[in-house]
Parts: sequence; C-alpha cells; structure tokens
Amino acid sequence: MNPVTRRPDFVIIGAMKCATSTLHVQLAQQPGFAMSEPKEPNYFSDDAVFALGMDWYRGVFPDGKLRGESSTHYTKLPTHPHTIRRLRRELGEDLKLIYIMRHPVDRLVSHYIHEWSQEVLSEPIEEAIDSHEPLVAYGSYAMQLRPWLEIFGPDRILPIFFDRIVKHPQEELERVCRFLGYEGQPQWIAEKGRQNVSRERVRRSWIDLAASIRPLVWMVRRFVPQGIRAWVRSFRQMKVRPELQDGDRKRLEERFDRDLAELGSWLGMPDLCCANFHERALTPDPRWSEATPRPRQDEHALAS
Repeated sequence: MNPVTRRPDFVIIGAMKCATSTLHVQLAQQPGFAMSEPKEPNYFSDDAVFALGMDWYRGVFPDGKLRGESSTHYTKLPTHPHTIRRLRRELGEDLKLIYIMRHPVDRLVSHYIHEWSQEVLSEPIEEAIDSHEPLVAYGSYAMQLRPWLEIFGPDRILPIFFDRIVKHPQEELERVCRFLGYEGQPQWIAEKGRQNVSRERVRRSWIDLAASIRPLVWMVRRFVPQGIRAWVRSFRQMKVRPELQDGDRKRLEERFDRDLAELGSWLGMPDLCCANFHERALTPDPRWSEATPRPRQDEHALAS
C-alpha cells in the first residue's frame, strides 16, 4: 500500500487501564490486522507528537486489510482538548471507534499505581484522589464519550466492558471483529494473556535505567551484584495494591454514580451504578439506546 494513503480503519480510544493493550495485542495476532507500532502513537492528543505530521503518523501502520491503533490519551479530557477536532479533520467521520470501560473505582486504583510507578504521584492514594483530578476524570465514561458520540454517532462507536473481556474473551474478540467487518475467524490466544498488569507496581531505579541503556548493561551486571540490585528494587516496590478507606470509596462511588447514570441511560441500563457495575458489565452485546447523544450540525461545525 502507498504510505501516503495508509491510515487507520479503527481506533481504540480508551479508557486508560481498561485492557486496551490486551485487545491491541490480540487483534495484532489475527491474520489481516495491521496494528500500529507503537501501540499508543497519541498522535492527535499530544502536541509534540502531532507536530511530527501525518507522514510520521502513517508510518506507524504496517500494511494490512484492517489497520488500527490504541491511544488512550484520546479520551483524557480535559487534559487533551484538541484530540477530536484533529482526528476528525485528518481521518474523517467513517472511522470506527472502540471504547472499553471498567468499574471506575478499580480503574482509578490501577491508574494511581501507574502514576506512582512513573513517579507522577508520590502521595498516598487517599490524598491523590483529591489532588490529582485525572484519576476521576479519566474514569468518568459518559463525560469522556459524549463529545465522541456527538461527532461520530453511536453507530461508529463500540462500547465494551472490561469484565466481559476477562470472563468471555473469545466472545468479545468475535464481537469486536464483527463490528470492524473482519471476514476471518478470530481466535483469542491465551498465552498472550493480559498486558500491563502487576509489573507496574515497581518504580524504575537508577540501576534499571542504566540497565536499559545497552552500553551500560555489562557494567551493571559486572559491578553491581544481583543481591544489591534486588535490594534497591525492594525499596521502590509497592508491596501491596493500595486499598481505599470506606469513606473515600463511598465518596468516589457517589461521584462516579452520577456519571454512570448518564452512561446507563445511553446503554439501556438506567440503574447502572458502582454497586451493580460488575453484574451489568457482563450483559452480552450492550447497545446504544435512543437516548444516546447523536451528531448535530452545530457540533460538526465546531469540530471543523
């Protein structure tokens, strides 16, 4: 294929910490799929990447019948407000989109661990939920989805629940492939498993950083004993998954429930809330209802 015309047929737009890496890897194993490298180009969201231009973006896709990428930055409002406008202008409105949702409190905890491991956050989780707004914002699914629905419409966006990927991976993979118009028979590859799981709870030490630079690998291995390396890492590891206190969890659930009520009205689940999220998330083949936001002429003008 001519690199000038190479562009994605679909994008997994989020949410962060909801198995987007797992789905990306599984799709990459299916014949005919051409998934981006890197997995998250973040082209339309990150100003520095967007400045590289469309020739760079086209270059992240190999040849294939179905090309896709998985940038969770695309559903990170208010951090990246220009994403949808840029994406629509460059890729048009025929693009298909996939959005994965997880219990919002579980997602928040996983997000906190990720930020801690990257040294973005150092405070305890009970402080971070008040000081770091993205922990809540990125898991407010209705808020994140509304502008996408108003531009692309519900027919172009496939809602997926994390719980069904975990419990019924083959069925969900088949559902994704039907949505994308894949003509083959997809097969979930179990040994690929879940991506980006427990290793996040380890912060990178100076030893790890040195070991990642090829010329320094031999120096680390020769002059820093394995026992010392393990000892250093032990001080930089989150020993156990952080637990929210009951009061903090209740406060978060009340906040998320307002967003879930709106999401539930769109999915024909008017009672959707944190308390029943895991149960409702196992509903096979969730569909958008008539209450779901749809494109309006003024929204199209705004996005142009």
